[in-house]
Amino acid sequence: MTDLVVEVGAALTGDELNALFRASWPGHRDTDFGPVLTRSLLRVTARRAGRLVGYVNVVGDGGVHAFLLDTTVHPDERRQGLGVTLVRAAAEAARRHGAHWLHVDFEPRLTDFHERCGFRPTAAGLMDLTGPPAPAGPPG
Repeated sequence: MTDLVVEVGAALTGDELNALFRASWPGHRDTDFGPVLTRSLLRVTARRAGRLVGYVNVVGDGGVHAFLLDTTVHPDERRQGLGVTLVRAAAEAARRHGAHWLHVDFEPRLTDFHERCGFRPTAAGLMDLTGPPAPAGPPG
């Protein structure tokens, strides 16, 4: 991977992110990444010849928990270990920021990738907040 530069905390624009996401995620609609970037604990970027080809975002709870979000590698760069490099760099940077735990949610098809990054499976819950409210449970 010659001329590839991986950095923690490098300057990043919404235009760069939208271009990477358009190339990487079918159906991506351009979005304002300003609120996302201002809430990041840290982000890791990868650039080849100045072009953004990889990105991962880490947010924190203000304590010991950090959360990995939006791991993205440009299709031209996939299957070369860049995603693992980004995630491992994010994990080390989160550790330096005081995190004790790095959480990630992913689809089952991405289990092998996340295990290569160093994650182990855990049980977790997920609530869809875009649909109708969940029914109330039994009285406590």
